[in-house]
Amino acid sequence: MKPPRFLLVVVLGLAPCPAIAERNLIPTMDGVSNICPDRPEEPQWMQEIALRDAYQRVLVQDIYRAQSLARVVETGDCACQTLFPPWDAAVADFNEQFTTSERWEMLDASSAYGREANALRPQAMAICEAVGNW
Repeated sequence: MKPPRFLLVVVLGLAPCPAIAERNLIPTMDGVSNICPDRPEEPQWMQEIALRDAYQRVLVQDIYRAQSLARVVETGDCACQTLFPPWDAAVADFNEQFTTSERWEMLDASSAYGREANALRPQAMAICEAVGNW
């Protein structure tokens, strides 16, 4: 009879390695949407933000989403420029309100913007579906 250590080595040797599995993932989408494919890109600083500060990027994205959906609902217009405007307004709001905020304050704000966007979503969706932009 083999010692239990041998069994442990066999089991660990057969276990999948997450790093290898992750490298083998092949994306199935090209990242281009059928709806408003000419969307403005996120500002470069957001794309290069350190992982430990990713909550800042998420907050700007949540601000952007809430502003965009609010604009669609307010105007009743779902043109691509309305739904996907430049990032300037969201970045300005972030810079005016949150650059000196603590992490937990940004996380709270992100949740609040998310709730706001989720509340606007059904109305915006109805407007956008009518013109084929959803």
